Amino acid sequence: MRRRRRFRSPSWTASLTWKSAVFLTAMCCTLAALLGVLVHTAVTRQTVEHAREKALARLEVVTDAYEAGEPLPQGSGIDPPGLPGSLRALAAGGERGTVVADGPHRPGDPDGQGGPAMWAAGPADGRALATWTDYSHSARTIGGLDRAIIGSSLLAIAATLLVGLFAVGRVTRRLHQSARVARRISAGDLDARVNDPRTARPVRAQDEVAIVAGALDTMASTLQRKLQTEQRFTADVAHELRTPLTGLSAAAELLPPGRPAELVRDRVQAMRALTEDLLEISRLDARTEQVDLAVHDLAPIAERVVRASGTDTEVRVSGAARVETDRRRLERVIGNLVANAHRHGGPPVVLSVDGAVVSVRDHGPGFPAYLLDGGPQRFRTDGAGKGHGLGLTIALGQAQVIGARLDFGDAPDGGALARLTLPEYVRLDDGDSAGNPGGDRGRRGPEDPDGSTGNAPHAS
Repeated sequence: MRRRRRFRSPSWTASLTWKSAVFLTAMCCTLAALLGVLVHTAVTRQTVEHAREKALARLEVVTDAYEAGEPLPQGSGIDPPGLPGSLRALAAGGERGTVVADGPHRPGDPDGQGGPAMWAAGPADGRALATWTDYSHSARTIGGLDRAIIGSSLLAIAATLLVGLFAVGRVTRRLHQSARVARRISAGDLDARVNDPRTARPVRAQDEVAIVAGALDTMASTLQRKLQTEQRFTADVAHELRTPLTGLSAAAELLPPGRPAELVRDRVQAMRALTEDLLEISRLDARTEQVDLAVHDLAPIAERVVRASGTDTEVRVSGAARVETDRRRLERVIGNLVANAHRHGGPPVVLSVDGAVVSVRDHGPGFPAYLLDGGPQRFRTDGAGKGHGLGLTIALGQAQVIGARLDFGDAPDGGALARLTLPEYVRLDDGDSAGNPGGDRGRRGPEDPDGSTGNAPHAS
């Protein structure tokens, strides 16, 4: 049994401009048709009534001539040829009437019929005494009126549609501007503002779009102040903790050897690491970090980080590339990923280098659902995991600073998979550098080999 495919309209038909154009066109066509019918009916009725009165007045003259035994005027007669049958029957029944129909035959007419005529007939000794007047001028007048109505309606529809689309276009452009600013704010640019000119002067009347733009700017300003306050608080707390922790660390070294001294030193070291992480996060949040770019071979950096971690991590290198990056920050990202895999995942932990992509994969339960849905959350760890929950947050922030993309997901056969895609260093030869006279090298942005956009990040 074949499933019927549902028709899906193109995406552009969902735009406000398209809907407004359809609505304006439909309304204009409806109004034009209504007005056209009313004008056509009124003018046609008036024209027919005038022609009918003229024909009946002529019939009176013809009747008087018939009753006086005088010759009938031209354009009249008893049962003349061409007289419509309905009017002939009416007159034979003793009543008078009029009708618009083809006139009698005129010499020279190719179809054997005359033009339109207004017939009037009355009884005359059991027969029909009829007369007719030329109706072609009135018919041409009505036809010209109909053409004028159609032409003016089309012109009015076109003018109304253009003016309406211009007005709607101004509104949609302002809405798109507000949407772009909202996306910039969600991406972290808290300085973005709509700055609608209608909100600059409170005395000026504001429409709904200006009200939305003003509310968005107010929300962004409030959010920026709150985040800046939190950032300053975090940085101040971390900075103030460094001095007493340094003294506490020195005092811990003076304790006599033993288990209590080891516990104190371990906790002091953990507090110092937490303080340094908080300071690093505050710098990342403030977007004040400066990168020191240089060209490096990716494989040796990854191997050196694994050796420095002192963990049992397998390193696999296939087609490693050269990258232009900040080595210190790159080492920090890879180190955090490896530490996170050992702390929260399961063995074996494998670090793979494939071109400009570094992947860290463990064989544990995988990333928790909250992290895949919303990204790394500070000070949140899954279950009874160790650590203070800042490792992946720092890794993600440092990856953004060096222009890399960090994706988090679960491997198909189980386990967590973190993939770091770096800008690849490309050296152009003389032939390829014709379009880049300013230098012989360039950066190729991070591209996911399988074309995926990545998922969110696992707790640390």
